[in-house]
Amino acid sequence: MDKDTIGAISTGMTNSGIGIVRIIGEESFSIIEKIYKGKKDISKVASHTINYGFIVDGEDIVDEVLVSIMKGPKTYTGEDTVEINCHGGTFVVKKVLDLVIKAGAKVAEPGEITKRAFLNGKMDLSQSEAVIDIINAKNDYALNNSLSQLKGSLRNKISDIRNKIIYQTAFIETMLDDPENYENPEYGVTLYEIVDKLCLEIERLLATFDDGRVLTEGIQTVIVGKPNAGKSSLLNVLAGRDRAIVTDIAGTTRDILEENINLGGLSLNIVDTAGIRDSVDIIEKIGVDKTKEYIGKSDLILYVVDGSKPLDENDERIISLVHNKRLIVLLNKSDLTTVVDRELLHKKVARAMKCAVESAAKDITILEISAKEEEGIEEFIDILKDTFIKGNIDFNDEVYVSNIRHKEALVKALASLNIVKESIEIGMAEDFYSIDLIDAYEALGSITGETLGEDLINEIFGKFCLGK
Repeated sequence: MDKDTIGAISTGMTNSGIGIVRIIGEESFSIIEKIYKGKKDISKVASHTINYGFIVDGEDIVDEVLVSIMKGPKTYTGEDTVEINCHGGTFVVKKVLDLVIKAGAKVAEPGEITKRAFLNGKMDLSQSEAVIDIINAKNDYALNNSLSQLKGSLRNKISDIRNKIIYQTAFIETMLDDPENYENPEYGVTLYEIVDKLCLEIERLLATFDDGRVLTEGIQTVIVGKPNAGKSSLLNVLAGRDRAIVTDIAGTTRDILEENINLGGLSLNIVDTAGIRDSVDIIEKIGVDKTKEYIGKSDLILYVVDGSKPLDENDERIISLVHNKRLIVLLNKSDLTTVVDRELLHKKVARAMKCAVESAAKDITILEISAKEEEGIEEFIDILKDTFIKGNIDFNDEVYVSNIRHKEALVKALASLNIVKESIEIGMAEDFYSIDLIDAYEALGSITGETLGEDLINEIFGKFCLGK
């Protein structure tokens, strides 16, 4: 690891109440001595204290500050650390950082502070990635999941699986080295049962990925419907502001509108699409083609039906596009006389969703709302939470995999363990088992950073913001 002392601005670069400049490394205290003036000698103060004084440039006072002194190893990175709390004007904060650099520090690279914490063993790689997830969290569920991983929930689960794998690998090596004392004709059966249980543990982790991704990244939501069904009105109600133009003229929305909305603690990345209908208008046709593209990428489709008008061939076209997707049908304009046959609508949707089983067809949600009068919206939010959150989530006990890199490593480990099972089934020699056990061990180690190359580590931390 580069042992240079680094400096960085760790607060947002906008005018604010305070700004924080960090200095980390062996020369931290000697650097702050050069630019700090106060009643106490800053080099002699106790660790983990806050000290009042001034940042100076020669004889000129730059800012009135509070300076935190923290001696390693009881710091974020394990190294000596200084935090200068100054006033939050962007000019002032930059000037303080310039003085830190002039006094001998190097400008920190993106993510370098957390990278040092990882390389110094203060956290594993999954915890490091949780740091940036906390910064990027869009809702309570994303924040709680990231905090859970920062506390080591995923690391502990992965470490437990790896410990079981390496124990069996060591036992196999011992058997091969000393067959007289460790020969076990039934070992294959025993190992198969152990590996099978490990496969189930990994499969359970993989099963959480879709929900974990939705919790952290948001629900990719597409609003579809005929022109003038009330799609844009619905978007405006959910957004709490006039995000889309609303008129009585069918086909007003021709382009795609995107909005991130927080509802009931969940983040929805909502796309309001052009109304789907037969049209000779070239621009409208392009909008409809885009709608079909977004439907394919969606986690959830909100199918808005104009309840004041009978279903027609355009509804048939829309319904044909939404199969195999999570779907909520919103029967809009409940403030007007409803003429849509709910039972017929239900049958058409069930047919498109290929609900051969009656119980599956019952899961299709059709909710009456009025976007204009904002009626039924609270009930919609409750249905949304029931659709994506099963019961009460306890992030202290449950591990949700939300990182695609982690998922790929789990898939690779699972494949290697399944090869071990196949090798046992066809009666291969024990030394073949250890090869694939080690492959699984290393794949899981890439999650925690124990078996990861320098290039990939640099790529991961390069995605972090400056100052973290």
